[in-house]
Amino acid sequence: MTDIASRNGAGSFVEIRGVSKWFGELQVLDDIHLNVEKHEVVCLIGASGSGKSTLLRCLNMLERIETGDIVVDGQSLTTGKVNVNELRRKIGIVFQAYNLFPHMTVLQNVMLGPRKVRGLSKEQSESIAHDLLHRIGLEAKAHEYPDRLSGGQQQRVAIVRALAMEPELMLLDEITSALDPQLVSEVLQLVRGLTEVGMTMIIATHEMGFAREVASKVCFLDGGSILEEGAPEQIFTNPTQARTRSFLARVLDAEKSA
Repeated sequence: MTDIASRNGAGSFVEIRGVSKWFGELQVLDDIHLNVEKHEVVCLIGASGSGKSTLLRCLNMLERIETGDIVVDGQSLTTGKVNVNELRRKIGIVFQAYNLFPHMTVLQNVMLGPRKVRGLSKEQSESIAHDLLHRIGLEAKAHEYPDRLSGGQQQRVAIVRALAMEPELMLLDEITSALDPQLVSEVLQLVRGLTEVGMTMIIATHEMGFAREVASKVCFLDGGSILEEGAPEQIFTNPTQARTRSFLARVLDAEKSA
């Protein structure tokens, strides 16, 4: 992939300071603190409902926080002065659902952001789209519609559609959870490629082996809080919290019996 992550110098690109959020009376995030450096890959693990997806949505301003502050590239998201469109040009987000436009071809889906948001010409946008599709081995599918692709292929297109915006941060929200097991590996291979070029990423995942392999830091969320964070080796081999140990034991046992 293009070396998107090399433009800004080192330093904390994301700072999450005491962030809490409620949906009505239900508190879904509870005093979250997290720093993410440039080129760092942070994996969020934890049971469904622990707050992983909500945290990612807050980072892209798809959800508003009630207390605390989120700073991205030196810009606070809570001042009311942030340009949401400019922010979302810096931050790509990919969800469980592929969210491709069914009436557009694969090529048109990938071209859309560069054309409409970045203001590039049709020729420039098409060149970027062809290059990205070639790199993930899907250029032959450029003129197909999404429903003609497998789930793994659609998810890879969703990822490169986000990359076509040349983001500085990628948020990946359980991107393999809707896939058949045999399709998971092709999507994870694409994400591995992003780590190799230094893309800054925050990944919510239930793939423990993948998190252990690619993460520079792992955060275990429980009840809307980051209960434990550390290097993958520490989290997966010597977690300090009983709840972390219990969660990992359940997940790893399930993987063995699958």
